[in-house]
Amino acid sequence: MAKAKYKQYFEQMLEQEKELFENFRVVHDQYKLNQTALQKKYNVEGEKVVTVIRHWERRLCSAMGRTVYGQYAQQVSEKFWDLIREEFDQIDMIGVKIEK
Repeated sequence: MAKAKYKQYFEQMLEQEKELFENFRVVHDQYKLNQTALQKKYNVEGEKVVTVIRHWERRLCSAMGRTVYGQYAQQVSEKFWDLIREEFDQIDMIGVKIEK
């Protein structure tokens, strides 16, 4: 059975940006252990990753959004981000400012 398009794009993204995501994985895993100390570093590295993710999300959904499948594009986008959150469960913490 063929993979869903959002899964294909997710895998392509990880493959084509392998070095970026490998570096981010290290920072992400360290961040899970010590969020307060690593928040600034996580934000800087995470910003690069989110930029790439959004680029791939636009590639996935741009054609659909201009057609009668606009609502479907939103659902595909959500599924794409769900895959990202499975891989990087702290992705939503990028850009958060933690006050001491």
